[in-house]
Amino acid sequence: QVQLVESGGGLVQGGGSLRLSCAASGSIFTIAVMGWYRQAPGKQRELVATITSGGNLNYADSVKGRFTISRDNAKNTVSLQMNSLKPEDTAVYFCYVKNKRAFYERDYWGKGTLVTVSS
Repeated sequence: QVQLVESGGGLVQGGGSLRLSCAASGSIFTIAVMGWYRQAPGKQRELVATITSGGNLNYADSVKGRFTISRDNAKNTVSLQMNSLKPEDTAVYFCYVKNKRAFYERDYWGKGTLVTVSS
């Protein structure tokens, strides 16, 4: 099992910034992918950003140029710097990791942290 602990959510005014962090611990093999997803009220969970162990990045079009994902492979942490926040960024943000070894892989999710952006 892998445990994920998220931090950094909260309330911010539009145009402001927040930084989310997530630390993975437990039975870690290779964390092939780390990232963030979000779910707004009444909507499906959607990709925000992911980063592979090799540093390949993937961002949702809606956050490109405003959000930056980074990870520390030695510490098994991933962070999301969110700038120029908009009310439509309001959602519960979930940390995600893909734990992998040989032919085994499993996805893990954090409990989520709420980000609220006021207009």
